[in-house]
Amino acid sequence: MTARPSHDAAPDFGAVTLFSSDLSRSKAFYCDFLGTQPVFEDDVSAAYRSGSVIVNLLALEAVDELISPSEMATAGVRSVFTLHVEDVDMGATALADCGILPTSGPMNRPWGIRTTNYLDPDGYVWELSQKLG
Repeated sequence: MTARPSHDAAPDFGAVTLFSSDLSRSKAFYCDFLGTQPVFEDDVSAAYRSGSVIVNLLALEAVDELISPSEMATAGVRSVFTLHVEDVDMGATALADCGILPTSGPMNRPWGIRTTNYLDPDGYVWELSQKLG
């Protein structure tokens, strides 16, 4: 067994692809949630830039082409995507003005951050996070 080559830094995180059961509904959510328009879209996808990361929405009918021979999982929350913000409460207010309400928070966590969580239309959990102190 050979050792993995060492690197000065981990590779940049480029994109996350989320599978969407209703692309139009998801696009509307992410336009409001991220406060931006897609940087790319076609009939089966829409991509949004958040900092240096692309959040790509992919319609369910196009998933097989991307992940085959793997199969798409169908149940359960298995991840949380975190966006760092300067003021969680201000972010929560802005999202509420768009009709996006939190599933939890805002609340202070014992590990020194303030968070609030949201569900997108397909059940993906997004967290706004602010460092305290």
